[in-house]
Amino acid sequence: MAGLKGGSGKTTLSLGLLGAFRQRGLKPLAFKKGPDYIDAAWLAAASGAPCYNLDPFLIGEENILPSYISRAAGADICLIEGNRGIFDGMDLQGSQSTARLAELLKAPVVLVMDASKMTRTAAALVLGIMKFDPGLALGGVVLNQVAGARHEAMLRGSIERYTGLNVLGAIPRFKNQGGPDGGGLLSERHMGLLAYQEHPEAQGAIETAVRLITKSVDVEGILRIARSAPPIRAAGESVKTTGRRAATKRSGAGVVIGVLRDSAFQFYYPENLEALEALGAGLKILSPLSEKGPLPDMDALYVGGGFPETHAVELSRNRAFLRALKGRIEQGLPVYAECGGLMYLASHIELNGGRFPMAGVFPFGITLEKRPVAHGYSVARVCAKNAFYPRGAVLRGHEFHYSNPARLAGKALPGVEFALKMERGTGIEGGMDGLVYKNVFATYTHTHALGTPEWARGMLAAAKNFRKKGAAAARP
Repeated sequence: MAGLKGGSGKTTLSLGLLGAFRQRGLKPLAFKKGPDYIDAAWLAAASGAPCYNLDPFLIGEENILPSYISRAAGADICLIEGNRGIFDGMDLQGSQSTARLAELLKAPVVLVMDASKMTRTAAALVLGIMKFDPGLALGGVVLNQVAGARHEAMLRGSIERYTGLNVLGAIPRFKNQGGPDGGGLLSERHMGLLAYQEHPEAQGAIETAVRLITKSVDVEGILRIARSAPPIRAAGESVKTTGRRAATKRSGAGVVIGVLRDSAFQFYYPENLEALEALGAGLKILSPLSEKGPLPDMDALYVGGGFPETHAVELSRNRAFLRALKGRIEQGLPVYAECGGLMYLASHIELNGGRFPMAGVFPFGITLEKRPVAHGYSVARVCAKNAFYPRGAVLRGHEFHYSNPARLAGKALPGVEFALKMERGTGIEGGMDGLVYKNVFATYTHTHALGTPEWARGMLAAAKNFRKKGAAAARP
């Protein structure tokens, strides 16, 4: 599913199609291009299975085919949702674009077009896509934001006459067009769509999308296009860090890694968790919103991103969990925290004139800005000793946050130092990222286990070291 721009309606169409496939007794699998957790969570809910990432920058182009093939083997049909405009990428060649991804997968493309306030011009735009890349396997067009029957007839007639492509559907205009997807079904918030885990009527929104798409779109026609895709093969071995092949050495056997995961902390690539399990680690899912009593035994903790700011009241009220976490960190527990996780380890979050206490690992608070502080792909080089990465390792990831460490401005932080130098992106301050305190590593950079294989190995190494030290301390 590709568009002319972000907000064309790709997610609404994708959700509806995934549900329509399931109604036909098919087992669909969704993939998402781009550094995106929120759309992926919606796609996972609609498909009934994890949504995996296929972003050439994040996971490396060399991992695209092996990852796709190994995961697609158990599905009846795969749907890949692109991002931004179909040819948009990081360079003039579009090397990171949705079109490039389609080329790698030999996947036919359905173009989703926001047809607001246009008629024949739509045909010119589609023709431009075709001429710009004649090798693109463009299978058809789905129109979005169609005003009525006359509007649809003009659009359909123009596109089919001048381009020869079939119009596969026409999604009517919604009265509520506030969502960034251009569909009006999914609420918007400061980082895009409202997350599935927080949407008050998430399942209802998906069901509405399914009804809309089955009524407005030729689902059987899209299935025929999918079946036209030629066979693909991946050279060499399957992806090494995902556990999709037999592990030759499960080096983390017996190690337990905690994962804070609930509506406050929801940003995890499934490949990252699978990578830890493939190395033999056991995962223990914990909710800092509801967890009672002392922390369970674990050898390391992974705190992903999310929206601690929208859960600040509830998080700050669970003082027992915050104190227990701080105590474990002081005892040397390795903690890897990304973005929202970094915020959770600060002294407090300042929000709407209030100050909500957090774990207090770092001696600064967090403020929220009205505009993004950082947004986009990032590259960082490890420049200082830490529990997870060797010096010189290069992390390839992304950052997207509205938060800032309050009044940091070059202040000395006792016992804390930066371990990442940003080669692309913003980081925390002054082109630096990766705050290290004891065995904590807190960063605004989100990484993917395929693009940065050092991440899973580092998590296991830190956990094993902590486990060994604990065992040694327990010996008489």
